[in-house]
Amino acid sequence: MAYVRSAGLRGVRSVIVELGGDADDLARRCALPAGALDDDEILVQDLAIGLLLETAAVELRCPDLGLRVAQRQDLSLLGPVAVAIRNARTTTDALEMTSKYLFFHARSLEITIVPDPEGRQDVLGIRFGYRDDAVPLPPQSVDMVLLFLHRALVQLVGADYGLLSIELPNPLNADRHRYQTLFGAPATPSTGAAILRVPSVLLGRAISGGDQTAQLLALQYLEQHSPPRGQSYSERVRAVLQRSLDTGTSSLGEVAEVLSVSTRTLQRHLTAENTSFSAIRDEVRRDVAARLLATTEIPLFQIASALALDDVTTFSQYARRWWGITAREFRSSRKPSIDPG
Repeated sequence: MAYVRSAGLRGVRSVIVELGGDADDLARRCALPAGALDDDEILVQDLAIGLLLETAAVELRCPDLGLRVAQRQDLSLLGPVAVAIRNARTTTDALEMTSKYLFFHARSLEITIVPDPEGRQDVLGIRFGYRDDAVPLPPQSVDMVLLFLHRALVQLVGADYGLLSIELPNPLNADRHRYQTLFGAPATPSTGAAILRVPSVLLGRAISGGDQTAQLLALQYLEQHSPPRGQSYSERVRAVLQRSLDTGTSSLGEVAEVLSVSTRTLQRHLTAENTSFSAIRDEVRRDVAARLLATTEIPLFQIASALALDDVTTFSQYARRWWGITAREFRSSRKPSIDPG
């Protein structure tokens, strides 16, 4: 059992009322706490939300109920996570922050980037699910969250972001045309996972209109409200850099500000852990570069930007120091070989 912020129930009351149902009675029968349909900050059992959506869909004879609810939701339901995402510089930054901080909204759920379930090298998957793969997702919840993710991506980068198809772990709740209309892409049922299939070039795509100061404030808030993790300072610095290099949050002072400590205090703790800020930043840059080169076709200049490096020439100098070869050579060496037979 896990708990979710009641913000995830936005739109449920209005949809139920439009269908002629009694939202309060349904909520009571599904063991939702009083006020959960109208207050964003009540902790609600995820099973209760799933039960409410499934029960309402059956009793009100509305198989697309989850899809209807998602049409009344937007990024703002994620609270401070939404502020950080809206002010990201790239889709990579936004997705990594979503994955990192989804705990603020739902601590048992995650959104991750996975290889294309159909095996295409130029496609990746944005997967939604429980941290424990063995826990099944309620079908109406799958519809609601996947459409919410799709609408969030449209809001961030535009309707042409390239959605190829939707993978559902369950049979279709509505007819195929309904999914095609709402997502602009076909839905494939009973695949075993809830995934949006998108072109790999979506990673690294610029998001316009961001405010670095607003994002920094949101990150500070999220860090301060993170659950206790017992992390060392080097681990905390690494985590901040991994999600925010390309926002410009890559200096000692900026990272110290996110962690709510002075630069001197941060340096002292890192020295005690036998490392330094510059060493950790170099390791993070190397690891991020290796992942993007090996798993995407993002142009080198975009990867340089994601590493908070000035240009491709500087990136090439780093690549030679890290691996003894150029970034292009490293990318080529990581591509799977094709068996001619």
